[in-house]
Amino acid sequence: MERRKFLKTSSAASLLFSLPFVPHLSPAFAETRFGVVDASYMIRRFRNLPSTKYPPFTNALEMIDHCNSLGFGGMQVGVGGWDSQFSKKVRKRKEDYGVFLEAQISLPKNETDLARYESEVMAAKETGIDIFRTACLSGRRYETFDTMDAFQKFKVASIEAMQRAEPIMRKHRVKLAVENHKDWRADEFIEILKLLDSEWIGVTLDTGNNISLLEDPMHVVEKLAPYSFSVHLKDMAVAEYEDGFLLSEVNFGEGHLDIEGMIAIIKKNNPDIRFNLEMITRDPLKIPCLTKKYWTTFDQISAPDFAVYLNQIRNQKSEKTLPVLSDKPTDEQLRIEMENNRTCLNYAKANYGFK
Repeated sequence: MERRKFLKTSSAASLLFSLPFVPHLSPAFAETRFGVVDASYMIRRFRNLPSTKYPPFTNALEMIDHCNSLGFGGMQVGVGGWDSQFSKKVRKRKEDYGVFLEAQISLPKNETDLARYESEVMAAKETGIDIFRTACLSGRRYETFDTMDAFQKFKVASIEAMQRAEPIMRKHRVKLAVENHKDWRADEFIEILKLLDSEWIGVTLDTGNNISLLEDPMHVVEKLAPYSFSVHLKDMAVAEYEDGFLLSEVNFGEGHLDIEGMIAIIKKNNPDIRFNLEMITRDPLKIPCLTKKYWTTFDQISAPDFAVYLNQIRNQKSEKTLPVLSDKPTDEQLRIEMENNRTCLNYAKANYGFK
């Protein structure tokens, strides 16, 4: 606890001298509802596993109904394929339940993809959505790229995609919130945001992803919070394995992150920002940082810094065995996924000030 208190105190103090101004979304009130992203239902929403007890969600309305029944105050949902009629149904459901909605959208890949992109923005805006989460990379940097040249080409393509999207966001006066999705280290991401230089493009701040890129998660929050429009809130646990370390989303209170400290820093920058649970129920991810391939795209991490980071991993490793899902029957996987989300929601309401 003393370590966490120190991190929280020192992190907050350092912000007083370093925060750029970012306009609030709505200065009238501070958001206290707690949302959930569709990746928290990765199994039920995307894997399409057969189950009569936990049938797959076939559209956003079904997910909204389910998440509202658990007590979530908002959802971040995919908006692909929506038309105006469906948007009207979504808006009514949103208003009936009193929840907030944010969108998940993919960046425009090229000029011919702009029509699709703007159509999705317009359909989502009909429901009152004003935040659009996206990501530049669907995979993981250390797995996707075999050469630094390939990574640099991806970086150029990502910047071009965001530049294509920016005029549409500006036109419709909605925000594009790009997630730190195991692609950019914090300083790299900030460099890109400064290059884009747009009030309409910011961050979906994931509180755990950059552990996989050998960054202290609290330092990442300190750096990215001033640019953030939305939050994926998660707790994380780690364990060692022969090629590096294992990384797993775990229920709030079971990991090593200072969630309260992170929330305080984020809200200091933007009291009205919305927090969404991203509790991905899955086997632990392998972070093979002791292999040659892992380092292909990294040239800014010194040997002493790496040694310090590995020592932190050893000190923070979970006392419990990290949860494994793949050895369980389908219905049990789906049950655990739902219960993890329910458990995190109840913990967040009891401990983090959400309602």
